[in-house]
Amino acid sequence: MTTALIADDEPHLVQYLKAQLAQAWPELQVIRTAANGVEAAQAIAELEPDLAFLDIQMPGLTGLEVAQGIEGSTRVVFVTAYDQYAIEAFEARAVDYLLKPLKTERLAACVARLRQAAPAAPESEGALAETLRRLLPAAAGNPARLRFIRAAQGELMHQIPVGDVLFFHADDKYTVVQTATAEHLIRTPIFELSSQLDPEVFWQVHRSTIINLDHLAGTRRDEQSRLFVRVRGHGRELPVSRAYVHLFKAM
Repeated sequence: MTTALIADDEPHLVQYLKAQLAQAWPELQVIRTAANGVEAAQAIAELEPDLAFLDIQMPGLTGLEVAQGIEGSTRVVFVTAYDQYAIEAFEARAVDYLLKPLKTERLAACVARLRQAAPAAPESEGALAETLRRLLPAAAGNPARLRFIRAAQGELMHQIPVGDVLFFHADDKYTVVQTATAEHLIRTPIFELSSQLDPEVFWQVHRSTIINLDHLAGTRRDEQSRLFVRVRGHGRELPVSRAYVHLFKAM
């Protein structure tokens, strides 16, 4: 039986991946989950799972640092919202790379590949280690910001530059990505997006809303002194909760 570990600092994402893997690979046994890089490294050293699904940006140790420290035969699949880490290099060495939000068909392809592939040869492991060493400084010291949002619409996958996004708004199980010309839905929650966006450009103005300041047209207060923001290219005003009103005092 193939064993696996899942490491991510967002518990609901751990459970989501675990559930998706149970459907795509029923025989796979997830023997441990970890909430940070330190836990992941310790569990891998102790249990030596066949596979480790690692988020890249985690507290304690990044997923890249965890992978670099693996001494056994555990193979790594990176699961992350960032696409700046040389995807092709990992794929060439039988180490897969899944982008959030996870797509069912992409995970299925990853599972098929993992079930067929043999463990990496020593020379491939050395090449992977060298790649990891080159990428570590960028991942640990300079957190990457999202440059594009991927949103599926039927069979078509849209790649939306974040600069084109007017605002993000949580809507039930989805997050609305609003541009001047279209509305897209993604599964990435607001709180996860907030840590991936440039805080100088994107402000959270409500527990369910993040706006792009580059598209801010103005603000308005109603009779009850509630604050609303207006964005260029969209007719609807967006409410600002009291917790975020102070951000606009200097405007």
